[in-house]
Amino acid sequence: MAEVSADSAAEAEDAGSVQRTVMAIRYVTAGESHGVALVGILENVPAGLDVDFDFVNAELNRRMGGYGRSSRMATENDRAVFLSGVISGRTIGSPIAVQIQNADCRFDCESARGCEEVTAVRPGHADLSGAVKYGFDGARNVLERASARSTAMTVALGAVAKLYLKRLGIQVCSHTLAIGGVMANVLDYSDINARADKDRVRCLNSVASEKMIEKIDGARNSGDTLGGVAEIIVLGCKSGIGSYVSTDKRLDGLVMRAVGCVPSVKAVEIGDGIAGSAMFGSMFHDEIYMSDSGAPCRKTNRAGGIEGGMTNGEPIVVRAYLKPIPTLRNGLNTVDISSGLAAKAARERSDVCAVPSGGVVCEAAVALALAEAISDMLGGDSMEEVVRRYNDKASAV
Repeated sequence: MAEVSADSAAEAEDAGSVQRTVMAIRYVTAGESHGVALVGILENVPAGLDVDFDFVNAELNRRMGGYGRSSRMATENDRAVFLSGVISGRTIGSPIAVQIQNADCRFDCESARGCEEVTAVRPGHADLSGAVKYGFDGARNVLERASARSTAMTVALGAVAKLYLKRLGIQVCSHTLAIGGVMANVLDYSDINARADKDRVRCLNSVASEKMIEKIDGARNSGDTLGGVAEIIVLGCKSGIGSYVSTDKRLDGLVMRAVGCVPSVKAVEIGDGIAGSAMFGSMFHDEIYMSDSGAPCRKTNRAGGIEGGMTNGEPIVVRAYLKPIPTLRNGLNTVDISSGLAAKAARERSDVCAVPSGGVVCEAAVALALAEAISDMLGGDSMEEVVRRYNDKASAV
């Protein structure tokens, strides 16, 4: 067999980079809120990633927690079952298939049992637009898929993405920044998830937490709902993840799209983007200095760790603004699409406030987007290759 020179190997590596652009980690989910199960497929995860099943299921438990959740959280006991792509706790390079059984199952693909049609469509939900788009007589088929129940699978697949990122020294965490207009002033960002998960609304400020709980109690008593802000923070990223070259490679775009697709999220902010829109450039941009070690550094992080579509080495800071849940105990004014008459919106079992759990879901969304960007940039059939390439890239920056 002919020997392969170092130059030839390097050329092959460069040529392979063209193919790697279409081998990024990606995922798809399926399943309805009251169907048999949720299903997810995660593709292009390299071989050799240790999958901690206890960690995955612990992430699902985090999603189910938080003050203000509905009674369904007492019904479901989410557990991820891995059907393929993992053998003896380690990925083998093939697509990973995951299933989460629905305990509150009311229908299967052959028959429905006790699922009433919904014709008094809910303002703020997908009900009306979905029924019109697909030609349904009611909104039941719409709300079954549009339900935030689907985020359980996002969290399960996001947990695998977190394990991928962990091998590179990257951590994704979140906390509740605001609920119902109550803002938390946070000064200590140490052990974010460990501290946030001990709080009923996942807030790092105990005084603000109590005020948020009072707000939620008030909304529950009046039959109303509340939204708020979850802040997602990514620690340990090196510079250069993402790209400025093409719009679909920009990391800020990937992250904002992923978070914006989480149900109830109506706005996404990176760094101090909203406040920065009212500031002078001289006050907003993070000035660059030379550190004692001889590397460029910043003393502020108003950019939220992303500049020009790429990470800049600072923590990535993303804020997800979640609207109040559209299902209210005292239904809003609407139209019954079966009769055309005025009506009060139908009421499905729903949360009063989903901001605490929403932060966990947004963590998963950010982890999946970041894993996509890194895998698109580095490729790699095995985790050893990924780690080596990541370290080589980092040392070159």
